[in-house]
Formats: sequence, structure tokens, C-alpha cells
Amino acid sequence: MNDSPQSRQHADLLFQRAYAQQVAGNLADAILLYRRSIEVYPTAEAHTFLGWTYSFLGRHDDAIEECKKAIEVDPAFGNPYNDIGAYLIELDRPREAIEWLEKATLAPRYEAPHYPWMNLGRAYERIGPWEEAIRCYRKALEIAPDYEVAKRQLNALLARMN
Repeated sequence: MNDSPQSRQHADLLFQRAYAQQVAGNLADAILLYRRSIEVYPTAEAHTFLGWTYSFLGRHDDAIEECKKAIEVDPAFGNPYNDIGAYLIELDRPREAIEWLEKATLAPRYEAPHYPWMNLGRAYERIGPWEEAIRCYRKALEIAPDYEVAKRQLNALLARMN
């Protein structure tokens, strides 16, 4: 890795190209470009998005490993903590997810801090107590009042409790 500004710029360009490929559904190309970006200049974002791409392929263990690498690069970046939690929920391991999601709620650098609260709600909805799930969904809505997914989850859970 070269720490020069040019290396960082090149890595950012590769990351942007990788993301465009990911959005277009060209996951193999996205993986190659994210890996190349990481080789040039590793960032927490590139590791996290590589993990996200792996998750689209059902490769949750690889996705979790990439998120752990992201945390090593930048422990303040919230996305990889949340993503690990979401992948563990998908793997039907909600108890393990809680620790990661709680760390995500405390991360100082996170553009979408309502996501870990939503995922904590999902974890608690599966394992209980449901009151904790409700608290988490409400916290997500406190942060992002128009977050429709949280509204639906909260309303569905409240209806199930009646």
C-alpha cells in the first residue's frame, strides 16, 4: 500500500467503479474492483462494501470477515458493526447480533444511525423481550421519523401483542 494522496484518489475511483458495478448487478466485477481498491489503499468503506457484495451472493461468513477488516481499519465507522449484526440475524443467530448492533449504535461515524436500532429491534423481536424490540423500533423512528420499514415493523409487532 502506498499512503500517497494519489493512491487514496485511485482507490476512491476504484471504489466508485465497484459500487456502480454492484448497483448494476455485476457482482463479480464489483468484487474485483473492491479488492483492487483495497490493494491500492485499504479503507473501511471498501471492506464493508465488499462484504455487502458477498452477502448478496449468500456468502455471509466472507461478508462478516470483510466487516471485521473494516473495523480494524477504522473502528469509528459504524456500518460494519451494523452489517455484521444484520448478517448474523440472516444466519438465525440474533443473540450474537446484539453485541455488534449495540456497538453500531455507539459508533461516532455513521450516516444512517437508525439502521442498527432497526436491526436491534429485529433481533429482539425474534428472541424477546418484545418490549425491547418496541423500544428499538421507536429509537429508529426518533432518529429517522419517515423510516417506513421501522414504522411497519413497530405497528406489526404492536398488533401481534394485542
